Amino acid sequence: MIETAPILFFDSGVGGLSVIAPTRALLPDAPIVYAADSAGFPYGTRSEAEIAARVPALLGRLVERYRPRLVVIACNTASTIALAAVRAALDVGVVGTVPAIKPAAAMSRSRVIGVLGTAATVRQPYVDDLAARFASDCTVLRHGSAALVEIAEAKLAGTPPDPAALARELDGLFGQPRGAAIDVIVNACTHFPLLEAELAAVAPAGVRFVDGGPGIARRIVHLTEGQAWPPQADDVLVFTRLGDAERRLAAGLGFARVEAL
Repeated sequence: MIETAPILFFDSGVGGLSVIAPTRALLPDAPIVYAADSAGFPYGTRSEAEIAARVPALLGRLVERYRPRLVVIACNTASTIALAAVRAALDVGVVGTVPAIKPAAAMSRSRVIGVLGTAATVRQPYVDDLAARFASDCTVLRHGSAALVEIAEAKLAGTPPDPAALARELDGLFGQPRGAAIDVIVNACTHFPLLEAELAAVAPAGVRFVDGGPGIARRIVHLTEGQAWPPQADDVLVFTRLGDAERRLAAGLGFARVEAL
């Protein structure tokens, strides 16, 4: 493995930054290419067919350009729909992102869990399977929110989240039958951990949030064990559409280079 080969993170927007953070904590020297599909954003309101066709094609182009040692699909929606197709299409290891239902079930005392994701993610059979395998003794309530994705993107662009808007989205979980008993919420969209502090501030006391970022970081460490890292590397931020809005957003994210695909 060439030591300068990066880890490629992919998301529809900036949500995957919540996966980079725990990865960077464990692998501070790893070169990173972060690709945001700004031309296709947001994924949560797109059809499964669109995502299944778009994601493998984009990742094929990204792998050809950047030659990564590992690909991380840092997006729950893309992973639950297109992970198998991406793995079949690429000749590099691929790590997906799935809702953290297993750790949520281990944490829950009330045995009522909320899954907060995009509409496209929460309706996937993959979520049914995770609930059946790891939370069979729990009530698993789901809510799909496109608004939270936009709020997270806006936060990174400098607009503080509106607590009332966050409370309305959480009501999509707490307002369901048995919703008042929820004690753990799975942030099943990588954008949502970027809002965790604000969501916790408007949630009922004692409700905890969990996401898959730390588990993904540990998986990346395992898959790259023993590999060499460069003494210095410039991280790259890639957009599929690079306009004024993307340039403004990139200015505050600290990447050494910003490129268009």
